Amino acid sequence: MRPESLFFRPDDLVLRGAAGRPPVTVRWLGTAGFEITCEDHVVLLDPYVTRASLTRCITSPLAPDLGAIGRYISRADAVIVGHTHFDHALDVPAIAKRTGARVFGSRSAAALCHAAGVPEARVDMVERAPGQTPIVREVGPFRLRFVPSAHSRFALGRVPFPGDIDDCDAVPVRAEGYRCGAVFRVEIEVAGRTIVHLGSAELLPDEPAPRHVDLLLLCVAGWRSGVDLPERVMRAVSPAAVLLSHWDDFFRPLHAPVRALPAVGLGPLAERLTRASRDVRVGALPLLGDLFL
Repeated sequence: MRPESLFFRPDDLVLRGAAGRPPVTVRWLGTAGFEITCEDHVVLLDPYVTRASLTRCITSPLAPDLGAIGRYISRADAVIVGHTHFDHALDVPAIAKRTGARVFGSRSAAALCHAAGVPEARVDMVERAPGQTPIVREVGPFRLRFVPSAHSRFALGRVPFPGDIDDCDAVPVRAEGYRCGAVFRVEIEVAGRTIVHLGSAELLPDEPAPRHVDLLLLCVAGWRSGVDLPERVMRAVSPAAVLLSHWDDFFRPLHAPVRALPAVGLGPLAERLTRASRDVRVGALPLLGDLFL
């Protein structure tokens, strides 16, 4: 299946009865990255626009592309880090310093930000202790809830680069230095809508989701490594719509034509999601495409 056959039109998911409520715009930044805008506030989720080549990832320490950040990220009030692999976290410190945004993430995300010189007052560590309820924060009209989640085990049955970043005294570091850290499912309530970001293709069974989810931002990479992941996701989250992400070849720059990762299986995934819940709408977006709620 060609990704284009799944593309949503910008107004496909405009909610009925939303008249009089502030509009919400969801923009896909590639990989698991999103920009959500409401009432002149901007929240970024896992923004990664540097998109280093595969050769560079293998051979060199990784530094953010400040030119790309300047082109594609104009402003931000909050930056959320779902986990700290390089394709989720590399650009976060530079974006925070450029925009003045607050960063929300794990101890590993905080270590990266501190090493890069982000002021401590703008780094909010939302990794909870075992047994604690999920941490909640508010940014403008956004209510953010950080729920423990899991990373897919697509690397020969293992999570790639596991563990925490706890000894990062300087950046840049190589790709393998961006260890996974704690993983979050992020639940966002804004202007009467509920959006859930699942930035890796896995979840924990004992963490209940909100009763009504308007849009699930679902990572595709590695979805086949989990047993019955599409069915488990639909049972756990029960979204009205699913926007597929992290299916693109993120070793190519954002200005290049989008290309799916090898054997990503968008068609089988979409089919299983819709079979698990016949009322759900499943789709994707072009790079830097918008979806209105």
